Amino acid sequence: MDEININDFAKVDLRVAKILSAEDVEDADKLLKIILDLGEFGQKTVFAGIKKFYEPNDLTGKLVVCVNNLKHREMKFGTSEGMILASSNDEGVYLIASESGAQPGDKVT
Repeated sequence: MDEININDFAKVDLRVAKILSAEDVEDADKLLKIILDLGEFGQKTVFAGIKKFYEPNDLTGKLVVCVNNLKHREMKFGTSEGMILASSNDEGVYLIASESGAQPGDKVT
């Protein structure tokens, strides 16, 4: 495992995001296109490889954790402007969620 120091970790801007919408990506087996509300940081589009584990309609309204300052990635389906955090094991993928009370754009510390 590669270790990072606290200065490396401090560069990562983790924020609470509310999923506004999610939809299948045509011709993509794993991807969902997700629109996030990040409060004062506006909206972002991310492409997440969670299609096998989540129905798009079930995601709307969920509070998740997003890497807000990830460099944008051009994909053949569009531009991904961040990343949603999730854990995984042999049984599935699980979004890292925030409890109610947190607001879109709140810093994760």
